[in-house]
Amino acid sequence: MLTSSRNPKVASAARLKKRAYREQDRRFLVEGAQGVGEALSAEVLEMLFAVDEVDPAAVRARRDGVETHLVSTEVMARLTSTVTPQGLVGVSPFIDVPLADVPAGGCIAVLHEVRDPGNAGTVVRSADAAGVSGVVFTGSSVDPYNPKAVRASAGSLYHLPVVRGVSIPAALEALSHRGVRVLAMDPSGSEDLYRADLSGPVAFVFGNEAHGLSLEVRELADAIVRVPHAGRAESLNLAAAATVCLFEWARRRRIRGEALEAIIAAAAHDIRSPLTAMKGFGFALEQRWNEMGDEQRALMLRGIVYDADRMDTILRQLVDAARVSGGRLETFPEQTDVGELVRHVTEALARDPEHPPVVWAGSEVVAFVDPARLRTTILAFTEAAVWWAQDGPVEIQATLRDDRLHVIVARSGTELSSEGAENLYLARRPGSSGGGKIGMYVARAVVEAQGGRVWAGVGDGRLSLHVELPTG
Repeated sequence: MLTSSRNPKVASAARLKKRAYREQDRRFLVEGAQGVGEALSAEVLEMLFAVDEVDPAAVRARRDGVETHLVSTEVMARLTSTVTPQGLVGVSPFIDVPLADVPAGGCIAVLHEVRDPGNAGTVVRSADAAGVSGVVFTGSSVDPYNPKAVRASAGSLYHLPVVRGVSIPAALEALSHRGVRVLAMDPSGSEDLYRADLSGPVAFVFGNEAHGLSLEVRELADAIVRVPHAGRAESLNLAAAATVCLFEWARRRRIRGEALEAIIAAAAHDIRSPLTAMKGFGFALEQRWNEMGDEQRALMLRGIVYDADRMDTILRQLVDAARVSGGRLETFPEQTDVGELVRHVTEALARDPEHPPVVWAGSEVVAFVDPARLRTTILAFTEAAVWWAQDGPVEIQATLRDDRLHVIVARSGTELSSEGAENLYLARRPGSSGGGKIGMYVARAVVEAQGGRVWAGVGDGRLSLHVELPTG
């Protein structure tokens, strides 16, 4: 048993409580059963001091070949910074990584000028629990290897990438270059966290406990976001606010995952119908080709082309749903004659002899938009109008006003309420109701990703579906 704090191994470990020596040795102290256990699991623990030789962590460390020393309670008090030591202190090498090693596909927490080690460690723990990609400590923040920060992280320091020492301009520039949206968290932010766009890769920047974020950081951010609260408290503790933000991102990700799961199931259901029809037409043509006249063959071939177009549209919707969910939707706008585009849609739909007429009721409109995405949206709206309204043709018109393209798809004879019409934009699982299950949902997601909006209206039994897109 080691009983003297002057023992070279004890003294070498005890000095790691000071940052200068940690930097010199590139090692830090990890205290308590939880932290030591995670360091053992990560297979990085170099040395362990324990007051009880049969402590499970000490037994495990010896079994794993980690240098283990039994020490007196007085020596343990010398090694720790707590009033009531837990009886275990380990020595671990630095485990931080370069910013380039942090995956950019999810969420990243950035701590700038955060000085309280308890707050910093708690943010690391919350980030781990929320499943974020990593935590960045800028050079002006507390050292993540501060003993109090390590204790507050409760071992999470070993579970996710941690970056330290990078400057805030360099960090935000690198993240932006990798396609990460930077959200500066500030009580005076113009955007509400619960309404902010958290899709795609995002980075939350949390500032100093007393002074918040500097003007420089606010100007580098893509948006300034606040955590709304209804009580009389002036603001949330930094660690509490960070936890709310990270778990709101995690909640949104879970919802997107559930929606994507529903979309995949719905797409499989929607594809089954045209696929079955194509197989039926193909089988009939193969078996009865010589018995058919030219008109019958042409009718069936048109049916195959029509159903192939339907499958192509559904697959495009499915791919766009995945891109929107991952924040990777790219658009390719060009000068588009909307009337001409609608006429092509009308010709494609006319291959189905039972399809209601589709009529272009607008005047000449040319807008700078993505024609492929607009065509898919109009097809989805037309399909919904056919399913949920029964009288007369489907009418399509468009106007261009104040750099916004407004397209309306409408049909009479609906029994939907206004609320029911708006619900058409929700993803619906197979068996939930008639009509396509994903087209309207994906149309809304794609339009909103382009900065536009969609809505529905019902008046005098007429269903109208609206899309508004920015142009230019």
